[in-house]
Amino acid sequence: MSILKIARMGHPVLRKVANRVENPNDPEIIRLIADMIETLKDAGGVGLAAPQVFQSLAVMIFFVPPSRTNDDDAQSEVPLTVLINPEIEPLEDDEKVGGWEGCLSIPGFQGYVPRWRKIRYRGIDENGDRVEKIASGFHARVVQHEYDHLIGVMYPERMEDMTLMGFTEELRRDPPDVSSDNTEVDPQGSGDAQQEK
Repeated sequence: MSILKIARMGHPVLRKVANRVENPNDPEIIRLIADMIETLKDAGGVGLAAPQVFQSLAVMIFFVPPSRTNDDDAQSEVPLTVLINPEIEPLEDDEKVGGWEGCLSIPGFQGYVPRWRKIRYRGIDENGDRVEKIASGFHARVVQHEYDHLIGVMYPERMEDMTLMGFTEELRRDPPDVSSDNTEVDPQGSGDAQQEK
């Protein structure tokens, strides 16, 4: 297993739609997943998509640590999950909530991003088994963030107000007031860069 280099915003691999994985049991895919897990642990994130490690393939990994759950979440801690060729669909189309997100490909920044509150996602896991789950709260936000990487979208493209993007340390020091928005209170942010070390 290897720790892989992470692509930063602006690299073309992050702007492309990832290719579907034809054979999830291919040894190269198995090795890629193992390397992505090591890379995620090393980076201290909660999610990572293959394009972020310069592989334009529809593979993503994520987890929800106990520190990122709350009483309102239908689900609590989510173990490390591998999704190959994932699909997502909103379950409450008109209901989006704002929340802070960071990204391993945009180090040191956060932005305030609207996301669907509740989604269904499906895909194939690392064993070739079908996965289908309903997610809400932080779990739904992380899945949507990682899925966006597979379709060539980064969180700033989802933002409605670019004045709500800045350096993480500045935003933590003097957070903007977003209380009038339909907001999930989330002082740590989310997305793939926000697991605290």
